[in-house]
Amino acid sequence: MAGSQSQISAYISEATKERLERYVESHGVKKGHLVETALLHHLQALHELPADVIIPPRVIVSERSAARILDRVRHPREPTPAMKKLFAKDDEE
Repeated sequence: MAGSQSQISAYISEATKERLERYVESHGVKKGHLVETALLHHLQALHELPADVIIPPRVIVSERSAARILDRVRHPREPTPAMKKLFAKDDEE
């Protein structure tokens, strides 16, 4: 990494902190190295990939949208002929 360094501060969820702690403990890396590597990787992806292929780690939906999603999960639509054809190809391979 770069010779000169700068410190940053960020609030993260307890769950993320626990995952970070488990990872650095099990892989023997320093937190600073992991955070910098992850940030560089993320920033490089944002720079090189089209915005429409970046999937956010969290999706926030309205209460109305959540109800519609739940209804779709509980009552899925029948597959279209195109979907059936696509899935049949997977079975053949």
